[in-house]
This record gives sequence, structure tokens and C-alpha cells, in this order.
Amino acid sequence: MIFQKIQSEADIELLAATANEIWHEYFPCILTKEQIDYMVAKFQSKQPMTEQIADGYLYYLVKLNDTIIGYIGLHPEEKKLFLSKLYLKNEARNHGYASQMLEFIEQVARDLGLSSIYLTVNKYNEHSIAVYKKKGFLTIKDQVADIGNGFVMDDYIMEKTIA
Repeated sequence: MIFQKIQSEADIELLAATANEIWHEYFPCILTKEQIDYMVAKFQSKQPMTEQIADGYLYYLVKLNDTIIGYIGLHPEEKKLFLSKLYLKNEARNHGYASQMLEFIEQVARDLGLSSIYLTVNKYNEHSIAVYKKKGFLTIKDQVADIGNGFVMDDYIMEKTIA
């Protein structure tokens, strides 16, 4: 598995296309199509991802045998690493790749001298919540965030302390 850091405009375009594909494939059982379209445009398209990278976010395409299978988005903060995005294409799920991605993320946090990783996950995303719990993340609180256009993100905040 290769973690290719996003560095160029072409990389960002590929990242945005990957995000669009995964979101429209994965989230219809959790969110409405309207909310998916809104969130992709607001957070997962070329312009917002370009701005996030300028603000210090680290994005990686995840590849297996030169094929993109997912992506990661991270934001280093003062003492913690925010795991903003961890997504896999449908055909790459349930093969242990998420575990490998989380190991990579933990190494990034260690390399940056950060003591924990936290994330937000939709309260109805039962599969992802189970994976995070299995990997040592604890639910520390729940949060409802207004993201505009009448939509909210109804999430758990989960955190893991790393050694």
C-alpha cells in the first residue's frame, strides 16, 4: 500500500474525483442525496481541498498496485492530529486496508510529536464506528454542527491516545 501525498493541482483534481465517487457510493444509506451533493461541493471538491491544504491539511491518495483505493485527510493541531478523512472505495472495504491506513496515520502523529488522534464520525455510520472502537478510539462526546443549507452533521467525536 502506498500513501501518495497530495502536492499538485493535478493531484487535487484526482483527490476530488475520488472523494466524489466514494461519497456518492457510500453515504446514500446514511445521508440524503441532497446533503451528499452539498457536502461534497462544500468540503470534498477541488476548491475547498485546495484551501484546506493551504491551511495545513495533509491529504494522501491511498494506492494498491497503482490503483487508487481511497484517501486520507489529516490536520495537525497543537497537541492532537485531526483525522478529517479516511475513506475507501467499496471494492477495497473489508480487506484490512483501513487498519493499515490507521497505522500510517498513527505514525504521522508520532512523527509530528502529537499525543492523540481525534475524528468525527456520523452517529449512524455503524461500520466505521465499530472499526474505530476496535482500533482503540473512544467516544468522548457527541456533536451536532450546522453546515448550512439546512443540513447538520450529527456526529460522535472519537479520540485515541498514542504512545
